[in-house]
Amino acid sequence: MPTYGICNLSVVPCREEPSDKSQMVTQLLFGESFEVIGKRNQWRQIRNGLDGYESWIDEKQFIEIDKNAFEALNKKLSVCASDIVQIVKHKESGAMIPVVAGSSLPNYHQGHIAFADESYEFDGEINHPDPDEARKQLVEFAMVFRNAPYLWGGRSPFGIDCSGLMQVLYKMVGIPLQRDAFQQAEEGYTLSFVEEAELGDLAFFDNDEGIIIHVGMMVGENAIIHASGKVRIDKLDHQGIFNVDSGKYTHKLRLIRRVLD
Repeated sequence: MPTYGICNLSVVPCREEPSDKSQMVTQLLFGESFEVIGKRNQWRQIRNGLDGYESWIDEKQFIEIDKNAFEALNKKLSVCASDIVQIVKHKESGAMIPVVAGSSLPNYHQGHIAFADESYEFDGEINHPDPDEARKQLVEFAMVFRNAPYLWGGRSPFGIDCSGLMQVLYKMVGIPLQRDAFQQAEEGYTLSFVEEAELGDLAFFDNDEGIIIHVGMMVGENAIIHASGKVRIDKLDHQGIFNVDSGKYTHKLRLIRRVLD
């Protein structure tokens, strides 16, 4: 019988294989839920409710929820924390858990969070998705992550990769994105020219084999935010990303996609 779980810790590593030595391929943020689809010793293979991404996590790093709770949580995106880092406080024990920007706050109501028979208090800032303001909000939220170090598989302001950044930013404006850059390149529709790009549009970059390996988001005219060494803002033209520090092109432009209408 399938089981389901929810992340009740700050940031949980999700690994390619059931081993602490295996590479981290993504992370779960507080409040994100998933289906358990496999088991090996203390490891659980999971399918993320946000994007269907599959990975392995330690059984000690989540709590179980039932199918009804899982389905209810994934009918729409939860309210998200928007501070770079804030605290949730467990009502019964008083235990405090740091939560980062983009973390889910399940069943949030007036500073209260509840899931799996657990209740928490939260007095930080939350997102307020507004379709009419989504492009502006994307840029505002992106600035929270500026200078975050690059981390393969990361999804937090303390370490994040290029596609993880895009996924979390879009989550914060109420839009689910797939996890990896090549998957995100299938969302929305393609623009014909760089000059057509608007705030929040996604730019994708490929390698010499034509494989998409990088993604960034437009934050101004010919300006892109992306995770490369750190989350940074560089220039973009029809060739690709021009690093303002090194004075060199670092990524070759493949296409620009519009997810927001």
